[in-house]
Amino acid sequence: VDSPGIRKQLDAAISRVERALPEARTASYASTGDRAFVSEDGRTTFALVYIKAKGGVDQGQPEAKLARDALAGVTVGGAPIEVTGLDALRASAGENEGGGTGVLLGTLLAALGALLVLAFVFRSFMAIVPILMAIVAVPTTFLLIWPVAAITDVSVIVQFLAALIGLGIAIDYALLVVVRWREERQQPNTTNEAAVRNAMQHAGSAVVFSGTTVAISLLALLAVPIPALRSIGIAGLLIAMVSVAVAITLLPVVLATIGPRLDWPRNRRDARAGRGWSAWARLVVRHRWAAAAISTAALAALVVAAVSIQLGNPRANSLAQAGPARAGLEKLEDSGVGTGPLSPFDALVRSGDPDAVAETLAEVDGVHSVAAPADWRRGGTALVTIIPTEDGNSPAGRETLDRIRATTQTLPADVTIGGEAAQGADFLDAVYTNFPLLLALISILTFILLARAFRSLILPLKAVLLNLLSVGAAWGLIVLVWQKGLGSDELFGIEATQAINVEMPIVIFAFLFGVSMDYQVFIISRMREAYDRTGSTETAIVEGIGRTGRLVTSAALILGLSFVAFGAQPGTEAKIFATALGGGILIDATIIRGILAPAVVALLGRWNWWLPNWAARILRVQPSLVQPKATADPAPQPA
Repeated sequence: VDSPGIRKQLDAAISRVERALPEARTASYASTGDRAFVSEDGRTTFALVYIKAKGGVDQGQPEAKLARDALAGVTVGGAPIEVTGLDALRASAGENEGGGTGVLLGTLLAALGALLVLAFVFRSFMAIVPILMAIVAVPTTFLLIWPVAAITDVSVIVQFLAALIGLGIAIDYALLVVVRWREERQQPNTTNEAAVRNAMQHAGSAVVFSGTTVAISLLALLAVPIPALRSIGIAGLLIAMVSVAVAITLLPVVLATIGPRLDWPRNRRDARAGRGWSAWARLVVRHRWAAAAISTAALAALVVAAVSIQLGNPRANSLAQAGPARAGLEKLEDSGVGTGPLSPFDALVRSGDPDAVAETLAEVDGVHSVAAPADWRRGGTALVTIIPTEDGNSPAGRETLDRIRATTQTLPADVTIGGEAAQGADFLDAVYTNFPLLLALISILTFILLARAFRSLILPLKAVLLNLLSVGAAWGLIVLVWQKGLGSDELFGIEATQAINVEMPIVIFAFLFGVSMDYQVFIISRMREAYDRTGSTETAIVEGIGRTGRLVTSAALILGLSFVAFGAQPGTEAKIFATALGGGILIDATIIRGILAPAVVALLGRWNWWLPNWAARILRVQPSLVQPKATADPAPQPA
C-alpha cells in the first residue's frame, strides 16, 4: 500500500462502491491514511462498508452483490479486489445453492411427500382429506397474519413457518381424527354419525389438548422483548389454533357427508391394533429396565453435547465454501488480519475526543486495531470502529467486548459500544436472563393442562420431563452436526459453524416442546382409555402403542418432510433450524415415544394413574386412586 499511486487507486475503487451504494458509510486506508486498515506486511488492506439496516430474509445481500458488481474487473496495484463480509458470504452461499425451493414450491413438494405417506396409511381416497384440511388451514393462517403485519413488524421467516409447519401440523391433526373415525366406523353396529361423534369425543379432544400445549409453549416467544421473535410466536400460535379449528369444525362435516364415499377401497386394518407395534410394545414392557437405560443413555449423550453450545452468529468461514467472498475471507486470514473486520465493534462517542478514545481502546487485549475516521463525525458525535483479533461472535470475541466495555467506563468521554456482534451479546442477555423462569412457567402450565387431560399427576409430570429431554436432545443434535461439524460438511457441504445463532435455542424450544407433546397426548390418551377399561397398565401400554404407533410414525414423517422442505432454503440458519426440528421430531417419535415413554410407564405401574381426591377437585375431574393390583385382562392379540 506504500507504493506510488496505490492510495489513489484505492480511493477510486471505494468511490465506485459509494456510487453503487449512495447511503453507505465507508472507511479505508485511502480515506483515513490509518494503518489500522493495513496488514503488518503492508501488502493487504481492507475497507469497511456499512449499509443501512433493513429487514428481510436476505438483508444486506443485495447490497453486497451491488458492491461486487461495482468492483468487477477493478484492480489495485495489479491485484483484484474481493468483496467479502457476512452479507457477501451469505449471498455467495445462496448463489452456490441456488435460490432454494421458495415458499410455494417447498409447500407443494412437502404436500406431495405427505400425500404419499397418507396413501400408505389409508390405502384409500381418504388420503386426500388431511391434505384438503391443510389447504384450508394454511391460507386461513396467512389471512390472520395479515392484520398482525399491519400493526407490528413481522419476521420474513413467518411465511415459511406458516406454509410448511402449518401444512405439517394441519395434516397431523386431521390424520389423528380420520384414523380414529375409520376405527370407530369399523366397529359392529356403528353408524357413520356415531363413528364421527365417537371420533370427535376421543381424537377431537386429544387434538384440542395438543393444540393448547403448542400454544402454551409458544408463550416463550411472546414473552421475549424482540419484535421479530414475537411475530414468530404469534404465527406459531395462529398455526396451531387454526389447525385445531379446522380439525374440530370442518373435518367432522366432511367425514359425516362424503367421508364414507372417499373411504374406498375400504379395509379393516384400522379396526385392530397394529401387529408389529403391539409386539414391539410387549418387548419393551418385558425388558423395561434395559429399554429405559439404553434410550436414556442415548438421549443423555445428546443432552451432554448441548451443554457445550456456543451462542452467536455462525462463523464467517461456515457461511460459504466457494466464490469470491470466500476468497476474500481467506486472503484476510492469510494476511494476518483475521476475520475481525467482518464483525467489528462500533463505539459511539457522544462527548470527548474520538482520537483519544481510539488510542485507549487500541490497547485493550484482543483488539487488533482501532480507527476514528474524520468522515464519521457529526455535530460533536463520532463513530469509532474497533477491529477485534478474533471473530466478534466467538467466545473470545465476547470476552474482548466485555473488556472494551469495562475500559469505556473509565474514560472521561461518553462512549457506548455497539455493532452487530455487540448486538448479539446484548440479545443473549435480553432473551436468556429470564429463560429458566419462563421454561418453568410453561412446564407448570403444561403440567396442569395434561393433568386434567390424563386424570393423573404422574403421567403429565413424566410427559413434561420427557419433552424437556427431547428439546435438550435436539439442542445437542445441532451442536454435534453444526457447531462441531459432525456431518454438516458431508450432508450440506458446510464447515462447522463453531456457534449456534443466539435465537435458535429458544425458537427450537417453543416449537418442539409443543409439537412433540402432540405425540405424547395421542399415545397417553389411548393408554388411559385402555386402562379405564381393563385396569391393567401393561395392557394399556400394549394397546396404546399398538393403536397409535403407525399413526405417530406417519405424523412424524409428514412433519419431518415439512422441515426437509424448510431446510432446502438457502442459508446456514435455515438448515440449522430444520435439522433441530426435523431431527428432534424423529428422535421424539422413535427413541422417546417408542422406547423410553412406554418403558417408564411400565416401570411406574399403577402409580401412573394416581390422582388423589384433592387434586381431582381442583382440576374438576374424577379422582383416580391407586388400586391394589388386580388380575388384568390379557393384552389384546392382533387379529
